[in-house]
This record gives sequence, C-alpha cells and structure tokens, in this order.
Amino acid sequence: MSYKPARRPNFFYTTAPLPCPYLPGRSERKVVTELAGVSAESLHDRLSRGGFRRSHNIAYAPVCPSCNACVPIRIRAKDFLPNRTQRRIAKLNADLSVAEVPPRATAEQFQLFQRYQQARHGDGDMASMSFYDYRAMVEDTPIDTCIVEFRDRQERLLGACLTDRLGDGLSAVYSFFSPDADERSLGTQAILCLIDRVTALGLPHVYLGYWVQESRKMAYKSKFRPSEVLRNGQWRPLEDMLGNKQNQATALQTAGA
Repeated sequence: MSYKPARRPNFFYTTAPLPCPYLPGRSERKVVTELAGVSAESLHDRLSRGGFRRSHNIAYAPVCPSCNACVPIRIRAKDFLPNRTQRRIAKLNADLSVAEVPPRATAEQFQLFQRYQQARHGDGDMASMSFYDYRAMVEDTPIDTCIVEFRDRQERLLGACLTDRLGDGLSAVYSFFSPDADERSLGTQAILCLIDRVTALGLPHVYLGYWVQESRKMAYKSKFRPSEVLRNGQWRPLEDMLGNKQNQATALQTAGA
C-alpha cells in the first residue's frame, strides 16, 4: 500500500496597513499565505496565475481598500515584438554572457546588490539588508528558482535576476545591476533574456509582477508588448485596458467641454 502525504490546508492572512511603496499618500495591505510542503509548487503555480507574487516562502497579493493601482502583468512571449529601444538595448548588450545559476547567495552578488540599493533605493528598507537577509531572500525558496547572471568579457558581474520557474513560464522576482552601467539598461535586458529563455522552453509567459501606471518606477512594464493584465479574475490584453482608459479620458473631456 503506497503512502500519499496529506495536503496541508492553506490559510490566508491580511497584513496591517503600511505606507504604499509606489504611490505617495496611500497605504497598502496584502493577503499572504505560506508556500510549504509537497504542494508548494502547484500552489505557487495556481496563485501566480491568480495575480500573486512570491517573497521567500510567502505568496502575496495586494488587497488595498479603495485602490486597485497594482495590476498583475505578464508578457505573451511567443508573440513578443521588441520595439526600437529594446532592439537597441539587446544589441548593446550582445557582448554579455548570460548564465542560470542555482539560488545560492554569493559575496559577489551581495556587493552588487548593496551598490544597486544605495544608488537606486537608498531610502528603502532593502538598502539596510545584511548578507544574511540577502541570503534568505535568495535561498529561502520552496520552489524551482534560479539566478540569471550577466557578466562582461572580463567576467565581472554586472547584473542578476532572481527568477522562479512556473508551469506556464518564468517569473521575474527581483533584479539588480551595476549602477555604473546605466547606459546598458540592464533591467530591460534581463526581461529580454527571460523572454528568450521562456520561448526556448516552449512556455507562454513571463510574469513581471505588478504594473502601476501612476508609478514611474513600475510603469516601464507596459512597454513589453503584447502583454496581458489580470482584471476581475481574467487575463486580458493590456491594449484593451489602455484603450478603455483612453476612451474614458476622451469621454470626460467631451463631457466637460
């Protein structure tokens, strides 16, 4: 008689309100659940398709009262058409080597991570993370995870992207890169590499987390077309959402004329 492990029940909790990291003057709340046990992979897959993200062994999604600015977004990889800027970035970074490595924190990665945080997010909580905090972020994962590293011809680490593997694609968890290489646009390059990788795997999607149209540091995600956004439980073309907003703005302007 074979033994089949019992499935653990999943409990979901709502966090207390905290200041929103994207839009000033607003607060955020999240619904969270633990990813653990034999069903962690399948649960993570289902939750990702439902708009959740992962941090350590926790899956979370925003449940902010009176605000729905955070919109889950994913790229349709096989249909992706790079724009002129993205083609230029890919050409500029053609000299970089790209490698998937296991989720093991290294001193080299952490030094780059610290430089990135100080240059880009010096007033954020992550700027004060210790090596042990960074190691937990990378290694405390119950699912199939890797780090995509970008190195120049001198083998210097210029960028890294913590990446989760899903049943229907790849999920970009967190990227960081050298602040001395801004001209390379390595954040964009990391996403382009994930699109190439997921296409080679024959999978349909690259998950980018949340698109916040009003936030400058999050709005860039809409530049990867075609993309889909999750609204009312269904993934819909981003173009439809943008078109609806444009139509609403035109109607308001007409009404006020």
